Amino acid sequence: MKIKQGIYYKMKNYEDVETKAGFVAVVGRPNAGKSTLLNHVVGEKLAMVSKKAQATRKRMNIIVMYEDMYGKESQIIFVDTPGIHQKEKLLNKFMMDEVLKAIGDADLIVFLAPITDKLTEYEKFLAMSERKNTKHIVLLTKMDHVKQGDVLKKLGEYQKYQDRFEAIIPFSVNKKVGKAGLLSEIAKHLPQSPFLFDTEILTTDNIRDIYKELIRESIFENLSDEIPYESDVTIEKIDETDVLDTVYATIVVEKETQKGMIVGQKGEGIKRVGKLARKQMEIFADKRIFLDLHVSVKKGWSKNKDGLEELGYII
Repeated sequence: MKIKQGIYYKMKNYEDVETKAGFVAVVGRPNAGKSTLLNHVVGEKLAMVSKKAQATRKRMNIIVMYEDMYGKESQIIFVDTPGIHQKEKLLNKFMMDEVLKAIGDADLIVFLAPITDKLTEYEKFLAMSERKNTKHIVLLTKMDHVKQGDVLKKLGEYQKYQDRFEAIIPFSVNKKVGKAGLLSEIAKHLPQSPFLFDTEILTTDNIRDIYKELIRESIFENLSDEIPYESDVTIEKIDETDVLDTVYATIVVEKETQKGMIVGQKGEGIKRVGKLARKQMEIFADKRIFLDLHVSVKKGWSKNKDGLEELGYII
């Protein structure tokens, strides 16, 4: 692997063959497993994963090259999205706009449906997306949480909507079930097209975006529930060499009390956040990381348009 011009690459050679390419929006409720799925499919830790809901805030393109049994190649541009939810806060509205834009731009949608969910979540998705008239696949996730008989029962429940979806695929990241079937089914529905991106690219996000998300993930994992949702991260500067990246970053919160909670007693809180973030950044970059991490207060940043736009959330 390598990083070239701020984009993460994996090396592979491709020959000129008839090709397909297209965008595939991955959608579902918060904590449906979208980011976990995409990291599994691409084989690298790229998308932010957290057990806490609404961790993903922006769309992220994750690119998978797929070759079918006849040697025909497809470039699948998966689009990771925030969870489908309804709240009145400006940041939540931005997140839902990201979902709707992904659906509107997609050639195909993959709807993640945890197998223990009721069909009401799927019905909400149908109502939200019907005007777009974009084909979709239902992916039954988290199969390892139930017995085989429950899987068959859930498949039966979805049959009343069989004229709405192109396929329904049971999937389990933990059991490594469903990946081949998913990629094969997606490729069937992509348009004939030259590849839209360099075939070595795994994501169109640059290194700053990925480092930011890895720090945010560490905040979610290390701090109490009230902190992550009123925090964000800015990458001020990166000094890169072949063996070391020096990253200057700032955690942004809304209140002085939150700053105190992140810093912690004798700085223990920010040390925990920085330690986990640096570890994940080193795994990603395959080099040493020096992380210079600070905390800043921007009062009410998530509640006003100017504050959101300053941190890259354009409404």
